[in-house]
Amino acid sequence: MTDDQEFYVFPVDYLKDFCAKVFVHFGVPAADAGQAADVLARSDLRGIDSHGVARLHSYFDMLSLGRINSRPNIKIVREKASVATVDGDNGLGLVVGPKANEIAMEKAEKYGSGWVSVCHTNHFGIAGYYPLKALERDLIGWAMTNSTKLVAPLWGTERMLGTNPIAIAFPACKEPPIVIDMATSAVAYGKIEIALRKKTEIPRGWIADKEGRMTTDPRDMIDGGAQLPLGSERELGGHKGYALAAMVDILCAVLSGANWGPFAPPFALRQEVPTRSVGKGIGHFFGAIEIDGLIDKHEFKKQIDEWIHVFRSTRPAPGTNGPLIPGDPEREAEAIRSKEGIPLLKAVVDDLLDISRKTGIPFEIK
Repeated sequence: MTDDQEFYVFPVDYLKDFCAKVFVHFGVPAADAGQAADVLARSDLRGIDSHGVARLHSYFDMLSLGRINSRPNIKIVREKASVATVDGDNGLGLVVGPKANEIAMEKAEKYGSGWVSVCHTNHFGIAGYYPLKALERDLIGWAMTNSTKLVAPLWGTERMLGTNPIAIAFPACKEPPIVIDMATSAVAYGKIEIALRKKTEIPRGWIADKEGRMTTDPRDMIDGGAQLPLGSERELGGHKGYALAAMVDILCAVLSGANWGPFAPPFALRQEVPTRSVGKGIGHFFGAIEIDGLIDKHEFKKQIDEWIHVFRSTRPAPGTNGPLIPGDPEREAEAIRSKEGIPLLKAVVDDLLDISRKTGIPFEIK
């Protein structure tokens, strides 16, 4: 990299191996460390840079301070045939999430559907990782999580909700699957972090300043501002984003016994710690559906193919190539990055080098 370049590029396996070694350094069992690294690597592969190795320093900080249990006793604390609640014992969300998702998928294959709420956990990576796992078993998959307060409710000025993402995926026959993965805020917080690193403005409608006025300066977010719900203003559908965030908060946290709304604990050290707790950790919610219980699986997948064909043939809006199918950008990014490597901003590389210095785990810029 030269001084005027913005990115370094690394093979995904190199980054994945480094992440796994960092987790092992803190006593995470090798299999769990590999699982956690896989979630981060899949995020980078799919072009969701805010949730990949850019997050590793946050995990490093939390593990260093003992705020994450490296060897949790993850267990089912309440259960009926197709539903369960899992206590993650404050383990890595990157480990707790996949194990809870596995329970949901096993229940779906046995009972037709599986639904698992999770408490006492933390940041679980990209929500889309979990439905992708369901696709490998020809299931419809669903995942969501609440998170620390960053988003103001419609017509409010205080941070009260997390970015609370939702992900769901539908298998197709010959076409790629439909994969929906979105925050219920106007944008994921990681994109604001990227703008801060690049020292660039952000689009109007992403955040408001501490007085509740919309702003394009990402620094206003740090100075007491808040993110806006999907849609931002009432006239643009902000009430819908707010309602979706509330739904995620209730399913993930109220239903599982985790901390909801403004009481969700922070993941980054610089974020405000809530004054009180109403539950354990943050919460996730996973779902899996066995298609054959509702319709012939092959027929469903053929119809998904047809759905995709019809929507791709929509007449394009001016200046566009026509509608995308949910999951297209991530799938295309994964195809490119699997071959060419993962581009990382210098600020992210500096974080990884800092981890390397502090742990003694080699990290080289080639």
